[in-house]
Amino acid sequence: MADIYVWLLSFFFIIALLVLVVFQLMCLADLEFDYINPYDSSSRINKVVVPEFITQGVLCIFYLLSGHWIMSLFCIPYLYYNLRLYTQRKHLVDVTEIFNQLPWEKKQRLFKLIYLVSLLFLSIFWLIYSALEDHES
Repeated sequence: MADIYVWLLSFFFIIALLVLVVFQLMCLADLEFDYINPYDSSSRINKVVVPEFITQGVLCIFYLLSGHWIMSLFCIPYLYYNLRLYTQRKHLVDVTEIFNQLPWEKKQRLFKLIYLVSLLFLSIFWLIYSALEDHES
C-alpha cells in the first residue's frame, strides 16, 4: 500500500513540474506575440526557475529514498542539466537578450515538457501496476 502512495506523490511532483514548465512556455509565447513586455516576461520566468530546479531535485531524491532506482536514473539527466545551468549561472532569463534567445528558450522548455510527460506516463504506469498488484494480494 505504501508503494501506491509513493507513486501518487511522485505523480503530484511531476504535475507540479509540468505546471511550472507550461507557465514558462506561456510567458515566452506571450512575449513572442507581444502580449507582454520583456521585463515582465523575464521576471515571471525567473521567479519559477529555482522552484522548478528544487522540485526536480526533491523528486530525484524521493525516488532514491523510496528505492525506485530506475526512475531515479531517468531523473538524473534532467537534474544534471539543471545543476549545470545553475552552476554556470545560465538558469535565469536575461531581459536584454530575451528576444535573441527566444527560439532557444522555447526549444529548451519544449524538451523539458516532453521529458516530463514521459516521466508522467511512467509514473502513471507504475501507479496502476502497484494498485493492481496490491489488489491481487
